[in-house]
Amino acid sequence: MKVIETDKLTKKFGSFTAVDSISMEVEKGEIFGFLGANGAGKTTAMRMLCGLSTPTSGKGTVAGFDINKNPEDIKKNIGYMSQKFALYEDLKVWENLRLFGGIYGVPQKEIEPRIDKLLTTLGFMDEKNTMVKALPLGWKQKLSFSASIFHEPKIVFLDEPTGGVDPATRRQFWELIYDASDRGITVFVTTHYMDEAEYCDRVSIMVDGKIEALDSPKNLKSTFNVESMDEVFFQLARGAKNE
Repeated sequence: MKVIETDKLTKKFGSFTAVDSISMEVEKGEIFGFLGANGAGKTTAMRMLCGLSTPTSGKGTVAGFDINKNPEDIKKNIGYMSQKFALYEDLKVWENLRLFGGIYGVPQKEIEPRIDKLLTTLGFMDEKNTMVKALPLGWKQKLSFSASIFHEPKIVFLDEPTGGVDPATRRQFWELIYDASDRGITVFVTTHYMDEAEYCDRVSIMVDGKIEALDSPKNLKSTFNVESMDEVFFQLARGAKNE
């Protein structure tokens, strides 16, 4: 089942083409890596997919809704985690989750049980009444991700989710991603860490607004005859004009 489909999706700002006729399909439960150097067009493309920006041309659907016609419906059926911590630091852990549960329309009677189950799974029950600003960065990131999928969306968009955290915390974070994928949530993730690209089912690599490669990490390494995704990325990105 395809949860994201785009056909020649394009976004221009005046004479500058930020996203240049990209076409792709993403399956339900897939962990899809969306890679590219700074200026490649990743953020602009993600904003269109999240219903936050209107395409200049082309078409697409996300969670079954048309990007051009139903952006508000898209927003209700996705989760989103930005690279900057997005929770409320002056609220307690459980208060943040209750707030996001209400924002995402989780039935009131389900919110409290979901909070307790989530905090138990994360090993955060002892921190239930802790102010978020007192948590270590790695804990904040895991809590932010959990809040973004609290309503069990069809798709979660993660924008550089592990930036600034240590390698051990990054591994723990990816365990949460695998768990979400196992539950049927599609994970659409951007990352600068090429070792994380190896964890994805498939990855696309954007260069100057275009998707220059899209396949599994294994197949891409074979195609480019290299040992790592870092080398694949370097071969494709070294000719970028907008970096």
